Parts: sequence; C-alpha cells; structure tokens
Amino acid sequence: MVEQVSLTYQRIAVAIDYIKTHFKNQPTLDEIASVAGISPFHFQRLFTEWAGVSPKKFTQYLSLEYAKQQLREKQSSVLDAAYSTGLSGPSRLHDLFVTIEGMTPGEFKKGGENLTINYSFANSPFGAMMIASTAKGICYMVFEEDKQQALEDLKQRFPKAQYHQAQDPLQHNALNIFRRDKQELEPIKLHLNATPFQLKVWQALLKIPMGTLSTYGSIATHIDQPSASRAVGTAIGRNPIAFLIPCHRVIQSSGQTGGYMWGSTRKSAMIGWEACKRDQ
Repeated sequence: MVEQVSLTYQRIAVAIDYIKTHFKNQPTLDEIASVAGISPFHFQRLFTEWAGVSPKKFTQYLSLEYAKQQLREKQSSVLDAAYSTGLSGPSRLHDLFVTIEGMTPGEFKKGGENLTINYSFANSPFGAMMIASTAKGICYMVFEEDKQQALEDLKQRFPKAQYHQAQDPLQHNALNIFRRDKQELEPIKLHLNATPFQLKVWQALLKIPMGTLSTYGSIATHIDQPSASRAVGTAIGRNPIAFLIPCHRVIQSSGQTGGYMWGSTRKSAMIGWEACKRDQ
C-alpha cells in the first residue's frame, strides 16, 4: 500500500510537471496520460481521485494568470483580514490552530542533548514523508523517499538527542491534516529550533489561508520589516516543517511559482491541490 501511494504521487508529479511546462498549449488528456505512462481512462480516474477535479480544471490552477489573479484579488482582502484579526481565514484546513514554541537557548545550543525525539515515516498526497516530535510538539516534517537519508538529516539538526522510531499521538494528529474530513483535528503543536526572526516569519506563514498565495515582500511587510524580503526568503528556505508551515503558498511577485526546498513540482502540486479543496 505504501509503495502504491508513492507510485501514485510519482505519476501525478510527472503529469503536473508536464502541465506546468505546456499549460499555454492546453495539453489534451491523451498527451498528459502518455507522459504519465498510463491509459487516458486510468489517468483521468487516478488524477481526479487525487485532486478532486479533472486534469483540465487543475491546469487552470497552475497557470500564471491564475497566480496573478490570486495576488491581485487576495493580497488586499482575505490575506490582510487574516493578518489583522490574527486568524488564518475561513478555510477548513487552517481553521485549526497551529502553535509554535521555540526551543530554549540551552536546547538550541546543546544540539538537543536533553531531548527525546520520536520519528516515523508516512505517506501523503505529495509523496513519502518523515515526521518527528519531542514531548512538546512536532520538530521536523519533510518530504523524503530515502528513509536513511531523512534520519541522517534529522540527526544533523539534533546531534545529541535520543531517537526512537515510533509514531506518537502528536505525529498521528499532525498527519490527519491530509485527510478529507478534518473535523476531528486537534490543535497541532510545533517545537522548533530557530532564531526569533525565523519564528516570526514562520508564524506569519501560518496566517496565509489555504488556497491563497502571498509574496516574499508581502510577508516582510506584514512582519513590519518591508525591506527584509531577502531575509524572509532565507527564513522560509530553512523551514523544517513541510506543509504544516505553508511556505509553498509564497511565490514571486511576478506570479511565478519560484523555488521550493522539496522541489518546484511538489510546490505546484500543493498550490493546485489546495485550490481545488478550497473550491469544493
């Protein structure tokens, strides 16, 4: 089952990459299915189950014009309202509370010497993941197919911590964010090793509603440092919590998707997937 879920996303990712490159030509279902290596009938069913909409509709969400429209219409309305009220907007996904607690200077300096970290592996709509937690909350959540590499990367962040491979209730609850029915979600707690500036940027990202896009400059403005767009970009690039801290919702002011720590195709997949869920 795990391998099947991973294979599904791999095929979806190939299709999305093709759609991103050729959306101006409005590729046909047959063309996209051929790239994915399966029949048009099978691909249509597979893609619709994953996204909730047809490949044709999804193509609209990946277009440059859609991104520009989002920035024009949302930046001065939904996003500003979310920041001014301290809420994340009306979307079902981020009606939940995600709280961030920074690690103490001692924990930060000692490389997690007194921390016990549980870690486990799971699948998501966007591929294989590793998720890790301390007693206080989720400390690491990344997309990675190679389990050994994921564990080595985690240990580099906390070289002196004690590690146990186990999925605890904190992790289980956080992974529920990918479920279609999110009514049973409990508040998600994060326990992060970061500078005060990084925490401030990541907290700002949590206020971008699902299905809405923002820019690096807008985030800088909303944290009262309008000239710090580059520093904001650096902080976003060091986000250790994939999807839960939605750095994938930040794009260039031109409407171009821009880079992403876990791959630009995956970023596009998230943007389109969330747009579909918002409109359902």
